[in-house]
Amino acid sequence: MIRRFCALLACAVLLLLAAGTALAEMSAGQTVYVPCSSHTYHGPKTRQVDLTVTLVVRNADLRNAITLNSVDYYGTNGKLLRRYLARPTVIEPLSALEFMVEQNDTLGGAGASFLLRWKAAKAVNEPVVEAVMIGSSSGLGISFVSHGVAVQE
Repeated sequence: MIRRFCALLACAVLLLLAAGTALAEMSAGQTVYVPCSSHTYHGPKTRQVDLTVTLVVRNADLRNAITLNSVDYYGTNGKLLRRYLARPTVIEPLSALEFMVEQNDTLGGAGASFLLRWKAAKAVNEPVVEAVMIGSSSGLGISFVSHGVAVQE
């Protein structure tokens, strides 16, 4: 009887721990690093395929807006190439903003990245930040997604 109780208790604790880790992370602001590529290579002679990059910042909070303070685009060498925001911009709950690097703009290179900063009035669900890269050349189509990660400054 005691053995059965302990097994049930252990299962309950494991289920609670698993449920707790499945909950969204909460934050009142972050700096997010998003790797991307303005071009990539294919084939035995490493032919270059230029890519269109679309950065999407999705407010995953159901009730609260977030403020996007900056969206900056960096090249492979780490040098700032472009600032996308002239002033802070509000993203309403469950809304999204997108920013694009045109396919013919290959200055960023294969190791380009975005760095964005956001804040909220209180702790909210962290936004979902992704870069979608897509390109085609001579019948070859390439597409992939990169996810943003919070970094400390």
